[in-house]
Amino acid sequence: MILMLQRNAPIHHACLFFLLMASCTAQPGSDQSVKVASADTGPTDSYTPYTDTTGQLAEYVVNAFADSKGILWFGTMGKGVARYDGKSLTFLSPADGAGGDVVSSIAEDKDGNLWFAGHEGTGLCRHDGHTFTQLWEDEGSVTADRDGNIWASKPDGIQRFVDGAFVELELPIDRRSITTYAITPGEASFAMLDSKGNQWFRSDGAGAIKYDGTSFTRFTKKDGLCSNSVNDILEDDAGNIWFICMQAYQPKMSGDGGLCRYDGKSFTTFPKVDGLHNNDLYTLFKDMTGNIWIGATGTGAYRFDGKEFTLFNTTDRPDINASFGLQGMTQDRDGNYWCGFSGGLFRLAASAATSAGGEQFVNVTREGPWE
Repeated sequence: MILMLQRNAPIHHACLFFLLMASCTAQPGSDQSVKVASADTGPTDSYTPYTDTTGQLAEYVVNAFADSKGILWFGTMGKGVARYDGKSLTFLSPADGAGGDVVSSIAEDKDGNLWFAGHEGTGLCRHDGHTFTQLWEDEGSVTADRDGNIWASKPDGIQRFVDGAFVELELPIDRRSITTYAITPGEASFAMLDSKGNQWFRSDGAGAIKYDGTSFTRFTKKDGLCSNSVNDILEDDAGNIWFICMQAYQPKMSGDGGLCRYDGKSFTTFPKVDGLHNNDLYTLFKDMTGNIWIGATGTGAYRFDGKEFTLFNTTDRPDINASFGLQGMTQDRDGNYWCGFSGGLFRLAASAATSAGGEQFVNVTREGPWE
């Protein structure tokens, strides 16, 4: 299990919004131009707490995924996985009743099989288009690399699915030496395979780890990473590596976390961009045109186009979404963005993502609107 709460772990809404002001050791970035996509001032503390889940897919939609057929899948806490095929919405239990219905990560392999992982009995499940097969019940996560290979994690380590069986990969992490962490010291999972063939892993308390096929390189706060608890990693079209992190909660809150970028030589952080520094971040997504999206807890969602950050921070349901706890994001074939929030499912229309004004994040209930 990697501590990436929008995908792999349960989320306590009340724990997401501590924005402490401890400084990061890396140097501030220079490309911190920011614009806001509407005149709305964004979330405030004066909103009515969310109390009614009637009609919502779930109170917590913690993962959003579009498969190769264009079908949308939404992992939830307590409702299993929701499937929308363009015509109808269906709720499925990957563990087939064997345990809880918490689905926090979704992946598709090169053969078109879908994989689901979670906790409270969900474990790791594979769906061949007809039936679910549960491979284990242990809490964990699942990710597919750029070649369609499946990587799964559970409390005792990371495994890659090869020729019908899982093969364990041991990372150079000494869990006993980790004294500052968010939830579970040293737990790690596969994040991505970059364009150079390097494998990247995220961890709770041990930073980020790169494996080039021969040796491991570990990056921590001492190297400029904004926290040692890394929630996700991705590569942009220019070859830069992006990281989102959260602060440590054990033995006490460290007040760090945030967004940073690695160009192969040094790290850049973004302290001048509201919500992207000294914050717990849970969603990092690259869209079809190469834009990078970052969920800034308590602030909104940022799009980075390679030059500037644009903030999207308006919603038609501030009663359930004003705190902007973005847990997962995907994009459909029409370019619309589907976002799992603490509060429910929301859609950001492709047109809204390219223009200013209006309600940007629109709540999608079980009844829609789906178009």
